[in-house]
Amino acid sequence: MNTPVRPKLAAFPKCYMDQLCVDRSMTIFDWIELAATLGVEGLEFYSGFIEDDETFLDRVKAALERHKLAMPMFCCSPDFTQLDPILLQREIDREKRMIEITSFFGGRFCRVLSGQRRPGLTRENGVAQVVRVFRDLLPFAEQHGVVLTMENHYKDNYWQYPEFAQKSDVFVEIVEQIDSPWFGVNFDPSNTILAGEDPLALLERVKHRVVTMHASDRYLKSGTIEDLRKEEDSVGYASRLSHGVIGKGMNDYDTIFSTLNSVGFRSWISIEDGLGGMDELRESVDFLQAKIGRHFRD
Repeated sequence: MNTPVRPKLAAFPKCYMDQLCVDRSMTIFDWIELAATLGVEGLEFYSGFIEDDETFLDRVKAALERHKLAMPMFCCSPDFTQLDPILLQREIDREKRMIEITSFFGGRFCRVLSGQRRPGLTRENGVAQVVRVFRDLLPFAEQHGVVLTMENHYKDNYWQYPEFAQKSDVFVEIVEQIDSPWFGVNFDPSNTILAGEDPLALLERVKHRVVTMHASDRYLKSGTIEDLRKEEDSVGYASRLSHGVIGKGMNDYDTIFSTLNSVGFRSWISIEDGLGGMDELRESVDFLQAKIGRHFRD
């Protein structure tokens, strides 16, 4: 298979998560119809708005095909720091099902996370457990032709505690222990900022492992990163935190894209835009298409 000349763009419905996952005022079919007007090549799905039902999945696949949209990346939030063995096994079994659904849609990448940073969980024990689970999942992922992508994550929309591997040294410690073509990094520059760290420094450490990317931009509506720290241990995202139009936040996309280009990155970039709806999402698409055209060349 020929390597694409440039990365491809997908869209993720960050601005419609509660509508899709909580009050169900929007369906995935509504989102596909809206996203088909964006000029992107694919859509990243989230496990929270997928029904594990054969008829439903067939209908979704048909809707994607009708609009000539791929589903390259599947966004899951497995919680592999569960302390109860029974609950941990449920998370493992659910991730396996998500891998199967990724494959069903023709997707190549399925996200994995470490899990929540629970009180009382030591770094040593957490790292060991997460690495063990990842390694155990790799043969299943390979069997289905799916690459597990670990994101440098902040917090799932519906978690209480932040990501166990939120800090880059913990994240890199885990990544460096997994040596497989069926495992890579989903790089999200904004999440590094939320950890109080430099996204460019993290990218430099993991650039050869990056297989997908979340394009996002974040800003604080009020206060500081330290204020944000005090609000992390509550369900969901802190109210002072906001996604914004890409290119108007804190990230340096020229350096990010030039770094990725330098290591031959030609995979999928999924847009995680702000809460302002489709107009802002279109602004982000335009910004990223221009930057991709500038930095990724033949």
